[in-house]
Amino acid sequence: MRVLGFGDNIVDRFVDRGIDYPGGNSVNVAVYARRLGVEAAYLGVFGDDGLGRFLRESIGAQGVAMDHCVVRPGESGLSTLRVDDGERVFLGWNGGGVTVREPLRLDPELASYVAAFDLVHSSVYARGESELPRLAASAPLVMFDLSSEDEYRTPSYLDRVCPYADLVLLSCSHLDEAAIHTLLADAVDRGAGMALATRGVDGAIARTDRCSVAAPARQAGDAKPLVDTMGCGDAFLAGFAISLVREGWSADTPLHRTTIEQALREGADAAYEQCFVEGAFGLGRPVGQSAVSSMWRAVDQEK
Repeated sequence: MRVLGFGDNIVDRFVDRGIDYPGGNSVNVAVYARRLGVEAAYLGVFGDDGLGRFLRESIGAQGVAMDHCVVRPGESGLSTLRVDDGERVFLGWNGGGVTVREPLRLDPELASYVAAFDLVHSSVYARGESELPRLAASAPLVMFDLSSEDEYRTPSYLDRVCPYADLVLLSCSHLDEAAIHTLLADAVDRGAGMALATRGVDGAIARTDRCSVAAPARQAGDAKPLVDTMGCGDAFLAGFAISLVREGWSADTPLHRTTIEQALREGADAAYEQCFVEGAFGLGRPVGQSAVSSMWRAVDQEK
């Protein structure tokens, strides 16, 4: 099995720890797939600054291939955040840097490269919606993270994404169960092969045009302290999707309820393990004191 992350990469700067961590939704899914024992690659644009080098080295150290990535002049994506009682709190970001401003376009050569993967993942953070028709035409399976923001749940946005996605993920911890079921049904009705809602400690719900399946989260308990929740949703998605592919999931094969139930359990297991990892996948490095101080000043000004 081969999994490709397509789109965003970013450095997550924890101002409370004074540490930079590599990450990015598309990168994380590729890294977690690799950790689950499958071949994985990342395809996207890196900035030519020090943070870009840090990202490339960190991703490569995880065994994720980057053969067709591009380095462009410009700054890398940078987000700032802190952890409160184990929960990450985002403070701001620089818009994704050159990765988002000048993303890759799928020319025939890259489309051929994409076609060699069993599963391709992208997200709203990549700003690559225009490439979805080409992704869907090239890859056997496409999944897309719709995040939690309302701007990515409008009918017009869902119509841009859902017809080209075999699986969409929606973060729904802030919604009640009735609203979640309505949202999942809307995504499937608009063309998604399957819609998956993650709800944090309340578990997850998956819906196809044939069934709806819910499963509880795996609770951390008191055995060891929670580190932070960075990457837990991405880990859930990787575990869930890889389980489905291993059971024969394809765009033309209806999924049995028991297969989805098993995938939800494996997704929950992957998310549980991620709760004890610093950052998205470790490999943090100290930030210079001047950089941390400037970030804190920016945060104070926003209050």
